[in-house]
Amino acid sequence: MTEQKIVPHLWFDGAAEEAAALYAALVPGSAIGAVSRYGKAGFEVHGQLEGRAMNVDLRLGGQRLLALNGGARFRPTPAVSYFLTFEDRATLDAACAALGEGGQLRMPLDEYPWSPRYGWVDDRWGMSWHLALGDPAQTGGQVLTPMLLFVGAQAGRAEAAMAHYTGLFPDAGIEGVLHHDGTGGEVAGTVMHAQFRLAGQTFMVTDSALAHDFTFTEANSFLVFCDDQAEIDHYWRALSAEPEAERCGWLKDRFGLSWQIIPRHLPTLLSSPDPKVMETFMGMGRIDIAALERAAE
Repeated sequence: MTEQKIVPHLWFDGAAEEAAALYAALVPGSAIGAVSRYGKAGFEVHGQLEGRAMNVDLRLGGQRLLALNGGARFRPTPAVSYFLTFEDRATLDAACAALGEGGQLRMPLDEYPWSPRYGWVDDRWGMSWHLALGDPAQTGGQVLTPMLLFVGAQAGRAEAAMAHYTGLFPDAGIEGVLHHDGTGGEVAGTVMHAQFRLAGQTFMVTDSALAHDFTFTEANSFLVFCDDQAEIDHYWRALSAEPEAERCGWLKDRFGLSWQIIPRHLPTLLSSPDPKVMETFMGMGRIDIAALERAAE
């Protein structure tokens, strides 16, 4: 199987392991992988305690995600959500009930024009999920598909975002677009629903001009794994639009969406016991592989 190039990164305030365990139990074909933990070397960032999980590697229905315990600084919003496609109704209903417990129901499980059974919930940690009965072949074979919702100042920019992203990544393209017809308070010609592909992975996107009290935050970002410095520089130059947001490989693009542009071997570099490596990393905006390797030596 081809290594996943773009990995959703979910930010939690201490609940990464609990959340990952729940998600893996609800979605067939899921598993929890490696768990890294905060250590003894004074690395208690964001109020985390020694021994608590830092990153949890998770596969949901075959798609890789990373869950981070990063503290209370950022909260997720439905501007980035995750669309889960189920082939079994009972499994879908159980997952919707479990995810909705202690959370917020946005659309009840019911029959809709786009699905014989669909629901939308925010879970108890604020992560947003769409659950639908259907065939994963309709989403490029993915059980889990990230969805971007452009609202507020970003409403109406979904098509521009798709054009920008598909022009940047390999194996990319727009696979279908439905436009709003101007009814229901939406702006005619903006995106009602679209699917596009980046690095062989399917994403969804929609515009909404309705009043919403949220937008994109760093609590949902996308890791882009790069093979060398030239590739890091390529994505960094094309995506970064807010210099004040540049830190440790993180950036915000012109649409407010957060990305992390990192070398594939970053975990190996950061596992060095020499504190100079972490000090060097924490002082970076765009990651400089050579500088990290020098510190590690």
